[in-house]
Amino acid sequence: MRPEPFALERWMTTWETQTPYDIAESGIFPMSMRELLELEPPAEREATLARLLDIRLGYSEARGTLDLRTALAATYRETSPDEILVTTGAIEANCLLFNALLQPGDHVVAVHPAYQQLYSLPRAIGCEVSLWKLRAENGFRYDLEELERLVTPRTRLIVLNSPHNPTGALLSADDLVRVHRLATSVGARVLSDEAYRWLDIPGGEPLAPPMRDLGGIGISVGTLSKPFGLPGLRVGWIAGPAELVAACWGIRDYVTLSPGKLSDALAILAVKHRDKIVARTHAIVRANMAAARAWFSEHSDLVSWTPPRGGLLALMGYTLNMPSLDLSNRLAEQYGVMLAPGSAFGVEHHLRIGIGQEPATFAEGLRRTAVCLKDLRNQGTDVRKKTA
Repeated sequence: MRPEPFALERWMTTWETQTPYDIAESGIFPMSMRELLELEPPAEREATLARLLDIRLGYSEARGTLDLRTALAATYRETSPDEILVTTGAIEANCLLFNALLQPGDHVVAVHPAYQQLYSLPRAIGCEVSLWKLRAENGFRYDLEELERLVTPRTRLIVLNSPHNPTGALLSADDLVRVHRLATSVGARVLSDEAYRWLDIPGGEPLAPPMRDLGGIGISVGTLSKPFGLPGLRVGWIAGPAELVAACWGIRDYVTLSPGKLSDALAILAVKHRDKIVARTHAIVRANMAAARAWFSEHSDLVSWTPPRGGLLALMGYTLNMPSLDLSNRLAEQYGVMLAPGSAFGVEHHLRIGIGQEPATFAEGLRRTAVCLKDLRNQGTDVRKKTA
């Protein structure tokens, strides 16, 4: 398997340690170890810290500890610990699933734009991939009728992502049922990348339940990175039928073997206190959504967006006639701001913005972005028709 270059990750790696105002980040502002420990009741903190300090840093249970798998299984309906595999982030979970489920020549339908892995890896395996496209002209909404036209009796897998990276689109509970029925009718499976589970917009639409809760052919992939602000733990998971989970475990024996033992212990603590973490997330999102709405309104001659309906991400259109990669590089190099190029997602003249950053940093990143766009316009850069 030889996948094509991962455009977004290569670009992020170039700038993420050099730019102080990262407003392209796809997850919520990371928690510190201290913040995570302070979620424990005061009377229990000392004992919890002592327990963590006494962990022997040997190999952990290969599929994730029973305690962690039990805690994760409890977040789904009718799911046992044996139907959970803990992985090195959602990215490993997806990779294992593609390799367990697909053969060269299989037909796959994958959402687009998307995190590139979701369609590039099936292509690398040798699958025929049809793209289920979200378009700016309809506000980046899922078109279920288009999906029905793309699915054929040859389709082996439908790949979803909701809330969606990079547009913030949502599939409703009824939409998921419709997708599940469609896949069942042709003997396909559904892989639902739920990296943004628990990331509803305060006061917005409720999130649909995970695909795993529909049972049968539904598979859910989860992670602590985006909704919990814990990407450094590198903890993700698969929730699916036991035989599929076992097949993925068998492949993982050749890759990362097992999760990190300390990460597993900290993940148990995070899942235990997920309600408190969600409250922290909501506070950050609420502040940044208010700042973003005001900023887009103030600078409507330069930029526009479709606000996220869920998750943390949106695509912002801009009026300057400049390729998105050139604009992203200029913002990073000269203004200290990270906004990911839309070209990394196949959507030109857009930038990906994330609303999960620490609010003061987010506000300053927006301010600097406006300065950059005005500077370019004043320097004579052509102006395009405003896009959504």
